Amino acid sequence: MSCLQLQNLSFSFLDRVLFSNVNIKIEAGERVALIGANGTGKTTLFKLITNEHSPTEGAVVIGKDTALGYMEQYSDFIKGTSVYDCALKVFSDIMEMENELEEVHKELTEHPNNFSLIERQLFLTEEIQNRDGLVYKAKTRSTLLGLGFNEDDLNKDAAVLSGGEQSKLALCKLLLSNSQLILLDEPTNHLDIDSMAWLEDFLTKYKGAAIIISHDRFFLERTTSKTMEITNKKIYMTSYSYTTHKNIVKEKQLSIEREYEKSLKEIKRIEGIIEQQKQFNRERNYVTIASKQKQIEKISANLEVPDSLAAEVRFSFKIRNESGADVLSLVNISKSFNDNHLFSNVDLSIQKGDRVFLLGANGSGKSSLLKIITGELKSNSGFVKLGQSVKMGYFDQSISKLTNSNTVLDEVWGLDRSIDQTQIRKALAAFLFFRDDVNKKIYSLSGGEKARVALLKLMLIYPNFLLLDEPTNHLDISSREAFEDALLDFDGTILAVSHDRYLINKLATKIAVLQDNKIEMIEGNYNSYLQYKENAALDNIPLPKNHKKSDYKLRKERESEIRRRKSQIARLEQHISKVEKEIMELEEKMASPEISTDYIKLCKSAKTHKECKELLDNLYAEWEGLHS
Repeated sequence: MSCLQLQNLSFSFLDRVLFSNVNIKIEAGERVALIGANGTGKTTLFKLITNEHSPTEGAVVIGKDTALGYMEQYSDFIKGTSVYDCALKVFSDIMEMENELEEVHKELTEHPNNFSLIERQLFLTEEIQNRDGLVYKAKTRSTLLGLGFNEDDLNKDAAVLSGGEQSKLALCKLLLSNSQLILLDEPTNHLDIDSMAWLEDFLTKYKGAAIIISHDRFFLERTTSKTMEITNKKIYMTSYSYTTHKNIVKEKQLSIEREYEKSLKEIKRIEGIIEQQKQFNRERNYVTIASKQKQIEKISANLEVPDSLAAEVRFSFKIRNESGADVLSLVNISKSFNDNHLFSNVDLSIQKGDRVFLLGANGSGKSSLLKIITGELKSNSGFVKLGQSVKMGYFDQSISKLTNSNTVLDEVWGLDRSIDQTQIRKALAAFLFFRDDVNKKIYSLSGGEKARVALLKLMLIYPNFLLLDEPTNHLDISSREAFEDALLDFDGTILAVSHDRYLINKLATKIAVLQDNKIEMIEGNYNSYLQYKENAALDNIPLPKNHKKSDYKLRKERESEIRRRKSQIARLEQHISKVEKEIMELEEKMASPEISTDYIKLCKSAKTHKECKELLDNLYAEWEGLHS
């Protein structure tokens, strides 16, 4: 059963056509990636689906029984409402029913033979059960914790959260909503890597349909099974996850390129015939010319331009002077902001050619550590030592080093006025700033455009040591891929902070994990980091005191402990299923005339029902404890 249909959908803004004649159907339970370059209309498509915009032509048809959920941005975060209570508002209908049920219970003690009250009691009990009323508080808490909030955060005033935290809270509310189709626009933007992994797990188990806009290819690969792409004013969908989709599109584009080149050659051949016929200058030659001209028009009308001919960013990081073998040493570095202690006694050594990615939870101090290396921040202790002939280039994730009042041309040309303006314009064109684009003011640029200006400036100083703080945050997928290729070809050294796991896997030679006031260095890429975490989980399983055994035996015992916990979880899930079934059977009995008309039997059944609910809550709490 389809939950969404786009029927002959077209949308234009002023004289610009974003896409036209779109016919796509999304079935219940499907999870679809929505990809395309910045500005192609991904968010606009969401606004058409939510009815914020009206299509130029065609229609958006939402399934009859499909509830649509779209991530709200900073709405109803009323001052004085805690994060937990704000998230619970998703279940306001259940809470209202619970309050009413409590009132009905009170009235029944005074009027035990009131059949309308008994019927209302049974209805409310059944509705609460059907709407996850037994577990909604546990679900709310585990979702907030999964998205990166800690226990203390749950009591914070939602109105004073940072923008990123409010986005996470809005995402939490959407995930908890009972929507059959959810629209997620860059859901991973404010999440750390562990929270991303939690969200991936949530979405793989989610029973509804989802359309996800994201530039995080690793995330899309793990959460979606279909891919919808906006390109060349068209939208088409394949039944494949991101990587397979791109490979298929690449093969298709090669076929289109071959056909395109073949058609251009045919047009050129026909034009040669036309020129030849013109020289003969006879009446029948003009008939031939008209016929051949129609042939050209027919070929041109059916000519499909390959996407490869569309403009793309061209990155290239070159170095002028090589650094020494030792590029960076951090010794005993500590940093605190008043009572907020970030890290202490941090040591780090980076060698020439290393590509190190710094990972850690949000708020652990990764960006602060980069700023200490650049000299923007002072450490509370320790020292930073740069190696011989090291020329550092720093990309700040806030892109705060650009001068808002400058034009794009002045911002880049200001690096070195001795460079010919034509060369600067060529460089800007390589970064998709054409003609009048170079006269745009910095303050008027989008996040992606500002990122391209900052990266171009970084290229033009020819650093041999790149410090990159979330460099791909504002880049679309095609720009990210071009950026990755440039970094792979870079002959210098890299220290980067990034949540882009695809980028980390492709580039990293080492992972530096900032946690527990120290840096743990791991050889390899993101997959190596996952293996490190898995081994750490094994190592953290408690063993008896004074345990003296070989590493092999220790590992076997820890693996045995993990199997034991998995068995416990499986038994718990069977018990939970059994209790849920008992509750449903009990509610059916309570609804029968034999019980509902007998107050004593009804009270006895209600007491048993309450005990079963309490048992179920305890089982869920135990289940969560084993998982955590």
